[in-house]
Amino acid sequence: MVAIIDYDAGNIKSVEKALRFLGQEVQVTRDREQILHADKVILPGVGAFGDAMKKLCQYGLIDVIKETADKGTPFLGICLGLQLLFDRSDEAPGVEGLGILKGEILKIPKKDELKIPHMGWNSLEFPRKGKLFDGLGQNPYVYFVHSYYLKAAEEEIVTATTDYGVLIHASVEKGNVFACQFHPEKSGDTGLQILKNFAGL
Repeated sequence: MVAIIDYDAGNIKSVEKALRFLGQEVQVTRDREQILHADKVILPGVGAFGDAMKKLCQYGLIDVIKETADKGTPFLGICLGLQLLFDRSDEAPGVEGLGILKGEILKIPKKDELKIPHMGWNSLEFPRKGKLFDGLGQNPYVYFVHSYYLKAAEEEIVTATTDYGVLIHASVEKGNVFACQFHPEKSGDTGLQILKNFAGL
């Protein structure tokens, strides 16, 4: 069973729909025991870093997320869910992230020809191809919607990058913890393959 953590995050329904399409049993939940007993756990997210951390705290989800990651359950953060796994974000100065992975979330710098938020399809480069990308060719296109980007402290965990006026760490993998800045649930067949790879771990 795949547990999708429900903290009023915005893109929960589309993630659930994509997983059900792949034949997965899915539970959208904020129940501690359901999350801890799930085979896989996904932290989705669209919205603001500070508000999201407040919601995770309000619903008592911070400890259970850390416990799930610590006990080796395959864990996937999507978009804001990726950002929350790290230490801090320019979007919410003074607000601590989950700190499960080391790094910071920075504002995408303004460049004349580039619109912010970064919204649309970009190709991925694979500095080291992680498990999420099995079965995909070079430079697949995926869908992004974000104004802030990850700069991971540990280069060796970065499995995909994209360029949008700055090098964006678009996906990471460390042990059982995976995350992607883009939306696999909105990335067509490529995104379905990524979710299928995660579900098959």
